[in-house]
Amino acid sequence: MLIKEKRDGTVKARRCADGQPQCDYTQKEDASSPTVLLEAMMMSCAIDTKEGTYVMVTDIPRAFLHADMKDTVHMVLEGTIADHIAKLEPTIYRKYIWHNKKGKPMLYDQLKKALYGTLQVALLFWQLLSTMLIRWGFTINAYNQCVANKMIKDKQCSIIWHVDHLKI
Repeated sequence: MLIKEKRDGTVKARRCADGQPQCDYTQKEDASSPTVLLEAMMMSCAIDTKEGTYVMVTDIPRAFLHADMKDTVHMVLEGTIADHIAKLEPTIYRKYIWHNKKGKPMLYDQLKKALYGTLQVALLFWQLLSTMLIRWGFTINAYNQCVANKMIKDKQCSIIWHVDHLKI
């Protein structure tokens, strides 16, 4: 669990899985996500500058949690986080807590949603985002799968993305 204090004083926490154990049974092609080509990004920026296009950049909050895991992936929660999960719903989780030889509480978990740090997370999110853009009428570029275009009121709207960062 990563915790940091933001500039405005709020605290941000991020739970991150260790995808390393997945390397034993996950093929590279099952976990590799397309990403925008550098040339496509540079070309897009040049066109935007030349045409005076309004540009917005954003990232999608908690993007990976929108994507469902397709494979069975288990992870172990150790120590304080296992205790906190058990306290959230004691009737459900308390019976699954066990302690290792050093007395550290442990809890196994099966992921239903993509979790930052798993090998498939970027690919699962790319599949979800691409599907949604197509559903909204965008066409995915045949040469770069992280570029999508749609005509809206006689103007072209282009979205290019790298993982969960979008330039619109």
